[in-house]
Order: sequence, then C-alpha cells, then structure tokens
Amino acid sequence: MALRLYNSLTRAKDELKPSAPPKVSLYTCGPTVYNYQHVGNYRTYIFEDLLVRTLNLLGYKPNRVMNITDVGHLTSQGDEGEDKMEVGAAREGKSAWDIAKFYTEAFLTDCRSLGLLEADILCKATDHIAEQIALVQKLDAKGFVYKTADGLYFDTAKLPDYGKLMTKEHLEGLKSGARVEANEEKRHITDFALWKFSGAAKRQMEWDSPWGKGFPGWHIECSAMAMRFLGETLDIHCGGIDHVPVHHTNEIAQSEGATGKPFAKIWLHGEFLLMNNAKMAKSAGGFIKLADLGEKGFSPYDYKYLCYTAHYRKQLDFTWESLESAKTARRRLKESVAALAGEAPKPGCAEYSERFKAALADDLNAPAALAAVWDAMKSDLPGGSKKTFLEEVEAVLALGLFSADAEAAVPAEVVVLIAERSAAKAKKEFAQADRIRKQIEDMGWLVKDGKDGSKAVKK
Repeated sequence: MALRLYNSLTRAKDELKPSAPPKVSLYTCGPTVYNYQHVGNYRTYIFEDLLVRTLNLLGYKPNRVMNITDVGHLTSQGDEGEDKMEVGAAREGKSAWDIAKFYTEAFLTDCRSLGLLEADILCKATDHIAEQIALVQKLDAKGFVYKTADGLYFDTAKLPDYGKLMTKEHLEGLKSGARVEANEEKRHITDFALWKFSGAAKRQMEWDSPWGKGFPGWHIECSAMAMRFLGETLDIHCGGIDHVPVHHTNEIAQSEGATGKPFAKIWLHGEFLLMNNAKMAKSAGGFIKLADLGEKGFSPYDYKYLCYTAHYRKQLDFTWESLESAKTARRRLKESVAALAGEAPKPGCAEYSERFKAALADDLNAPAALAAVWDAMKSDLPGGSKKTFLEEVEAVLALGLFSADAEAAVPAEVVVLIAERSAAKAKKEFAQADRIRKQIEDMGWLVKDGKDGSKAVKK
C-alpha cells in the first residue's frame, strides 16, 4: 500500500518514493533544551511517532535522526537576542551545560511516558561543531557568505529559489517588513546567521573557528547533522508548522546552496495546539507540561488520544473538557481489551485492518483510523478477531491499551461512599445507591461493579 503525505514544498499529497527502498531517511527537528517542553510541543512529536510507526506498518524501514538543540537558538528568530541556553542558565543559576543535560533527560522521560519510539540517532548540536564549521566553509567557498560585526551571514539573494517552502502569506509578511531586523549590516531582511561571534561578553558555550571564537547559528546545526547521518538528500523532513518561514526555509537554502541537490523530497509540518484560541508557547508563560496532566488525574496516553482526534495538519484546541472526553474514550478501549483477555487471537478482521491501514496511508489520517477501530469494536466480529485487530492498532497508535495505567489513589471519602452504596444495594435501596453513585461521580470518580464487588476508578 502506497503512503501519500502532504508535502509542504509541493502543496500536494505526494507518494513516498524513497531513494533506497524500503529504507526511508527521516529527520525530525527535536527540542531546544532550555526548559520543559509543553504539551503543544509534544503534539508534533506524537505525529512524528505515528509517521515512524506507519512506515513500519507499511513495510518500510525508517532510519530516524532527531537533533537536540543545546546551543545557538536565540530568543529571536531573526538572529537577535540571547541564546536560549544562556537564558535558561541565568534563570536557574546553573551552567548552560547542566541545563542542557537536565532538560534533555526531562524530554526523553516525557517521550517514554507517551510511549514514543526512540530516534535511531539522537544527536546534540554541541557534539557536531566541526561539521557545522565545515558546512559554513563550504558555503563561503561558493560565495554565499558575508561577514558583519556580529557574525557570518548567508546571502539569500545569491539563491534564486530562496523561500520556495514559504506560502503566499509568509511572502506577504516579508514584503510588509514583518521580519525587518535590528542588524543594519544585513544586506537583506531574509539573510540569516551561520556563525555568531562571541564578542566581548563571556559565553559558557563557545568554540574556536577560522573566524575566531563563536557559536553556530540555529539553522546550520540541523543541516550539518542531517547530512552527516542521512546524506545530502533526505526522504522526509518533519517539524512544526512554525518552522516553515524561517528555520526550514533557511535549512533548505544553506543545504542546497552547499550541495546543489534537493535537501528533502517531502516536508511534513504539524499544526499548532491552541489554548484560548492562541498558540501554546513557553514565551507566553503558564504553559502546560506533561506532568501537569498527571496532577489532574490524566495519563499521557489520554493526551495522545486527544491528539489523534484531529488530523496533524489541523489546529487542535486544547481544553480540559476535550481531554476528559479523550480519557473516557481511551478507557473504553482499554475496557474492551480487558473484556477480551480470555480470547485467543484469531484472524477475521481484514476489513477493519485494511480500513485502518488505508486511513494512515492517506497522510496519517488518525481520526479516520480511530473511526475504523470503533466500528470494529461495535461490529459482530468474534472476540478473538477483535483482539487481533486491537493488537495491530496498539502497535501503531501506542495508547497503552494492553498495559495497566498507574491508578490514582482512591480518596478515603470515596472509599466510604463505595461501602455505603454497596450497603444500600444490599438493602435494595436502589434510589439511595444511585444518589451515592452520582455523588461519587461529582467527585471525579466512576463506580465499577464486578463479581468481586465495587471499586472506584478516576474519570
């Protein structure tokens, strides 16, 4: 089954045609590790995980590289402001190196709690300074580089198709001066830094180079590491939609300027997670971390299910109510798995399996894939066939359906009410039992009746 993906470069769904099938070279932009990632960031990593799992499902062999940006990402996308790593260090009174180590591990811990596959290669920008310097030298030799007081810049006017990834709206923003920067030495507003000079201020992260002490620009890191591990032309490059007009546009420019070859065949971009109709961002303050969900009684898998309810190219509005609905839906799937525990897996689910696979092969259409799952659960398929299908589903959606969630501790008040309700039922005082059930539910718990008695589970 062919995999068709919406290519931001061609503005169309393109069939994946790897350079060396069945191998697929895949680069996914990773985190800047100066703070915790928020749930909006993880929406992108969830869609990228779905891509990897879908590639496996369809018989491809993905080789995925993800970067860790631990230097060079400035607070302004226009090459101005402080390095975010230095900002994080000042905020917490630690070294930039310690900040990078701590938040890298926090990111990886969150990824594990979401059930995300590890990248085949996880590379840190600070481990590949030599490759970045070599790439800048190559661009310099080809006439793309000029020097200013604060660094080396890429001359975008030297590349005839600069900005081909950008949309009409992005280009109109440029024309209206939306990205005019404070650096008057820049020849064009779209020119961007390849290497920044340290200057008089002492930095924690700086390296010797042919141009003096300094540090790499944010964009050069990804190009250097992607080509180091995957070659000069990638099959797929992924990231968030906010990377299109600056970061990925500049990756294309410097990579193709250096090699004269297409940098990536297919560009995939995930849309924003919105909260109160605005993009969730750390700069806005009060962002929601994955750990915050747990404090409110949600599993990371509940959030993952919520992400699957919208296509990755559609904006998703985050509310606690929508997360509650996702939690309920995922719980029902887990209950279906539990109900089939004694069933021996058997074939017979081909119709739903094909629907599920076809949905994902059509630009990772997770909502349609979920619809196939629910239709199968409502069908008259034998229990063993349903179990087989759910095992296939879990291998791709990875929702923790076959593993036990850590149950929240049941408050003493709820335990007492459960006992009172059981006593009311024993006396056939069903109206009273129903009132107690409603009281328990209002406290955020559901009553589950079974042969071993009643118990409460978190809603």
